[in-house]
Amino acid sequence: MAEPPRQLPLELPHEAALGREDYLVGASNKAAYELLERWPDWPSPVVVLAGPVGSGKSHLVQAFQDESAARVVAAPDLADDMVDELATAPAAVVENAHLGVDDTALFHLLNASRQAGKTVLITSRTWPVSWKLSLPDLMSRLRAATPVEILEPDDDLLRRVLVKLFADRQISVDIGVVDYLVVRMERSLDVAMRAVEAIDQEALAGRVKITKPLAGRVLEDVHKGR
Repeated sequence: MAEPPRQLPLELPHEAALGREDYLVGASNKAAYELLERWPDWPSPVVVLAGPVGSGKSHLVQAFQDESAARVVAAPDLADDMVDELATAPAAVVENAHLGVDDTALFHLLNASRQAGKTVLITSRTWPVSWKLSLPDLMSRLRAATPVEILEPDDDLLRRVLVKLFADRQISVDIGVVDYLVVRMERSLDVAMRAVEAIDQEALAGRVKITKPLAGRVLEDVHKGR
């Protein structure tokens, strides 16, 4: 029997569910989730949240922002003229500090927030020691911050994430396909996101059902970086 003709899949918009109730908690991210849930009752005014790419930091920040009305800025965009506005918000979030940050602006933000009795959350893929900071006083402030880490997901969390990612795309997939992926894929939420997107595209292009063989072929390509 001839295979059905392939077609170019349409990029239909889909919205990822990023509310607090949509954040999936497991052993790998429980400490981070519970610490942000305790806000503003934190052990210190500054929290540094570290985790690998695709580990759910942005989702957690979105949920935190929704609950706290925090102001969020990308670390490379942080400048001195933003400090006063950020320090008057209920909380400030500086995202992706591993991409680089203005030492002076960050130091002034931490000082202004402390004087105002506010909190600062800093996210990164790495810890401050690798940020190439040059201000000793800033490094001292960051050493006093509360560190919290998101680790690679375990099987249970990865399974639930895959189900959610398919559901975000309004795809009903057999749980056997999900289990098949869990035992074969890298322990990474980034890989999970790329795999689900690629599987969706492949199924649409071939106008076929998502099966274990299809998922396996696509996952192999994702692991190879195709």
